[in-house]
Amino acid sequence: MTIGFIGGGNMAEALIKGARVKGQGSAVEILVSEPRQDRRQYLEQTYGVRTTASNKEAVSSCRIIILAVKPQNMEAVLEEISPAVTEDKTVVSIAAGITLSYLASKLKTKRLIRVMPNTPALVQKGMTVMSLCECFSDSDMAAVREIFMSIGEVLVLPEKYMDAVTAVSGSGPAFIALFAEAMIEAGVKLGLSEDDARTLTVQTAVGTARLLETRMPPSKLREMVTSPGGTTAAGLNVFAEKGLKEIVTAALTAAKKRAEELGRRD
Repeated sequence: MTIGFIGGGNMAEALIKGARVKGQGSAVEILVSEPRQDRRQYLEQTYGVRTTASNKEAVSSCRIIILAVKPQNMEAVLEEISPAVTEDKTVVSIAAGITLSYLASKLKTKRLIRVMPNTPALVQKGMTVMSLCECFSDSDMAAVREIFMSIGEVLVLPEKYMDAVTAVSGSGPAFIALFAEAMIEAGVKLGLSEDDARTLTVQTAVGTARLLETRMPPSKLREMVTSPGGTTAAGLNVFAEKGLKEIVTAALTAAKKRAEELGRRD
């Protein structure tokens, strides 16, 4: 089986790297279409993949095509490749806001999958959500699912949830990074060096995430750390007074609304 990537950017590289790390590289052949010669050379030398400057060549040569291009470039790419996309091709889009109905309006195949991965995929710790039509057999879906399992966890959800997914897991890394950034800056103001504040913040975030991975409810973990009248309680009281939960809800709602706006292409 040959998998074709249209675009050789960071997310495409994460998927290629994941396939190699997870040992799938020997089972599939990868062809990447990328306009930049230096990028093609890098991907070839680093991961042993084949590359081309032709999107049409990648589509013609592959059964599964992953569209790893920016949303604003999608229309031009679809117009270019549509003559080569036959009914037996599976097309996977990882571009935010690009709906299944939009893809269907541009391509002959009904074998379409909309995917929302996130940035932690770069270190094989990503969260990916897939939406697809009911025309896929379990084996066909498994082939695509396996590609994204190589970069983290995968959920399959109806497309109606994709804008909320974009807000929570797509934009989420930036929101969590902002909180970490604020903690580091606060630590420096409290007298710590920037390196020490960064180490304390990052390791605390990593350790907390590992605890939450055990399915411990966040509320239980919060209660475990919080002693009545203690230091944690003092800090949590400030978050409550400032309306942290309301701020988070407003931020995710704004992100979801923007995702809906980006998706109005049909």
